[in-house]
Amino acid sequence: MNSDTLKGKWKQMMGDAKKNWGKLTDDDLQQIEGRKDKLVGKIQERYGSTREDAERQADDWLGKY
Repeated sequence: MNSDTLKGKWKQMMGDAKKNWGKLTDDDLQQIEGRKDKLVGKIQERYGSTREDAERQADDWLGKY
């Protein structure tokens, strides 16, 4: 998914992201603004994941769309 598509669909995807990463707050999801780099950063921050693991999680999740 390219970044423009992600930004356009982000509001629809936020609920699913919340289910997938329960530690992300509504405020976190608002701040992400549909940007993959911000999503990866928040996953790292909330879960203590490595950058590579957070990117893999984000890519796997985004692959559903």
